[in-house]
Amino acid sequence: MTQLVRPVDAPTQAVGVGDTTGSASASAELRELSGVARRVVSSAPTAFGASQSVPTWAIVSAALCPVFLVGGWLLGAALQQSPYSPIQQTMSVLAGKPGTDPWIMTGALILVGTTQFVTAAGLRQVGTPARILLVVTGVCTFGVASSPVTMAGPTPIHLAFATSCVFTTAIWPIFVARRSQAPAWAVSSYGCATVTVLFAVMAAWVLYASFGGGDLGLAERITSTPLGLFPLIVALSLRRAADNDLQAAQPRLAHSHSVRTGWPNPHSVGCSVA
Repeated sequence: MTQLVRPVDAPTQAVGVGDTTGSASASAELRELSGVARRVVSSAPTAFGASQSVPTWAIVSAALCPVFLVGGWLLGAALQQSPYSPIQQTMSVLAGKPGTDPWIMTGALILVGTTQFVTAAGLRQVGTPARILLVVTGVCTFGVASSPVTMAGPTPIHLAFATSCVFTTAIWPIFVARRSQAPAWAVSSYGCATVTVLFAVMAAWVLYASFGGGDLGLAERITSTPLGLFPLIVALSLRRAADNDLQAAQPRLAHSHSVRTGWPNPHSVGCSVA
């Protein structure tokens, strides 16, 4: 059996197989190294410019928002017994008194508002103003669900909540935009400006159609779908950017580990034990 050879003038004792003092010291050093490594990994996003990743549950919530909305009006329209035109009539009609099963569309709107709350809680990367605006949109969605359309038409409260939903969703990209070092096109100033202009055109179309200038149902459906999808696009873009940053930071993490601890890569250190 061979052991590490200790020089004559070395101040410390070599660690042998049965040396419990040396083993305890080595274990303490390994624990310290492990703690330093964990701190390096946890500080990697800040140290190397990588953003925190969007949690999976936030992405799922953002994906469910348009699913609930589109699924609600599709199912409600399919079960509608009285004459109903999805081209000319709004989704809110399905949730109001004229609807055959108003609970379907009402429940869908409640689920949509809930997903907006959950998505706002998970999208920490977009900043507080954007998250608050998404919460306000969720409150307005609840307001639409709680003020059903009557046989005579929508009430003023319903119109106020519905208009607020379109407005807050249309301007949401402005609050998402990053003026410098945007990790993805969806949150860049140019990208958000482009999306905002598109949403403004769609919102104007809905407003024009609501005053008898076109097919309101069609305008509402075409507009609400991309508006509901944009938070998902933002979440996926930030998630992918964070994953790419973390992957690119791995070599620098290894270098930082060596600089901070003075230890080489543990896999390059071997012991000769026969």
